[in-house]
Amino acid sequence: MLKYNKEELVKIAVTGCVDHPRVKGYYVGYDGKGRMPIGTGGIVYSHAIGDCCMNIAGDHIEPGISLANPSDKENHALETFACVGNEAKIINGPMKSKTGYVTGTHGGVDHTMVYMDKEVLEEMDSNETILVKAYGQGLKLLDYPEIHMMNIDPDLLTAMPIHEEEGKVSFPVVTSVPSYLMGSGLGSSTLMEGDYDIMTQDERANEIHGLNDLRFGDFVAIIDHDCHYGPHYYKGAVSIGVVVHSDSFTSGHGPGLCVVATSKLGNITYRIEEDANLKTYMKHIKRSV
Repeated sequence: MLKYNKEELVKIAVTGCVDHPRVKGYYVGYDGKGRMPIGTGGIVYSHAIGDCCMNIAGDHIEPGISLANPSDKENHALETFACVGNEAKIINGPMKSKTGYVTGTHGGVDHTMVYMDKEVLEEMDSNETILVKAYGQGLKLLDYPEIHMMNIDPDLLTAMPIHEEEGKVSFPVVTSVPSYLMGSGLGSSTLMEGDYDIMTQDERANEIHGLNDLRFGDFVAIIDHDCHYGPHYYKGAVSIGVVVHSDSFTSGHGPGLCVVATSKLGNITYRIEEDANLKTYMKHIKRSV
């Protein structure tokens, strides 16, 4: 079992409100066509963690519940402190006290996404405030100081089949993506909030790398990208991310990855497992704090 700095980590409450979707009008996609697709935010009933995130009649769709705060600083605190796998609880409205978990964060629109059972979603009135027990930022693997961890609940990490192999840490993923397919989000100064996108405008590349079957919540390896302080090319680096939003018609965009681990020294390896998805691992999570 991976040893980490459990006693040093802080668990703190942050809250966010269901954030209504917004529409600006038509925009031109990578193919020159104008569209006004269903967009980002609100409560999505039709697509959830474990469902395919490709070939959707929408753009940057976030599964489940999208949260935000009206204050910029408070919203950045929510987006930065909340980690994938954190416990989330509704604190008002008809579904008060129902719980779920954080599935990731989405840069640009600055949303934090939460999974709840469909029965809960159906009875929400979209005026809810949700409390997140933020826990995980500052996580360090004691035997692997070269690996930088972020955005993941330690209890989720413990629930995953992480292997230690000859001084390296092996993560289960559904596929790997080469550096040249990573697009929107490059240039960010940090990935401790938000995500960056896999570009999906090349149909042949999508087939080669298995992108057509990507699901919300899938774990993916990013090859030759170091994400310590924002993503950039670095030969030999490996980063691990979780799919947080759907494909997009916009040039340079596609399914978004929220990064949970990165190493530029080759300390991260990966293996392909078809069920490497949040839906699989959250069934086994045990809360330690």
